[in-house]
Amino acid sequence: MPNVVLVEPQIPPNTGNIARTCAATQTPLHLVGPLGFQIDDRQVKRAGLDYWPYVDLTYHENWDAFANEATNRRGRRLGFTTRGRQHYSEFAFQADDWLLFGCETAGLPESVLATCDDTIYIPIQEPRVRSLNLSVSVAIGLFEALRQLQTPRP
Repeated sequence: MPNVVLVEPQIPPNTGNIARTCAATQTPLHLVGPLGFQIDDRQVKRAGLDYWPYVDLTYHENWDAFANEATNRRGRRLGFTTRGRQHYSEFAFQADDWLLFGCETAGLPESVLATCDDTIYIPIQEPRVRSLNLSVSVAIGLFEALRQLQTPRP
C-alpha cells in the first residue's frame, strides 16, 4: 500500500479532506512539520468528519525525522510537482511508494525534490491556472496508484 506524505501543509480543510480519503482507502497518511495549524484544529476535524479513528496517521516533526523513517522502511520517494518528469497516469507505481505532496502555497521544496527517486506531474490545460487544490492532487495521484496496484475491495 502506498503512503501519502504531506510536507508542511498549511490549510486545515485540505488536510482533513486528505485524511478522509486516506481513511476510506486505508492508506497511511504522514504529516511532516512544521504544520500551518494544530492537528486538533476544528477545521481539520470537521473536514475529516467522524473518520479520524480510521486514519492511519503519523506525524513527523520535520523533514529529517520523516526521511529517517522512510529510509528505514524503504520504498521510492515520488514528488508530485507541476514541474514533474513523469505524467501521473504513465508512471508505474509500486506498493511501497511514498507519494509526496508539498504545501499549498509553494509545493515541495527543492531540497525535498532533490531526494526524490522521481517526480510526477498532473497536467493542467489552462496555462493561467498555476496548480490544482492539494486534496484534489492527492486524490488523483493516490487513486491512480491504487488502480494500477489493483487494490481489492474489502
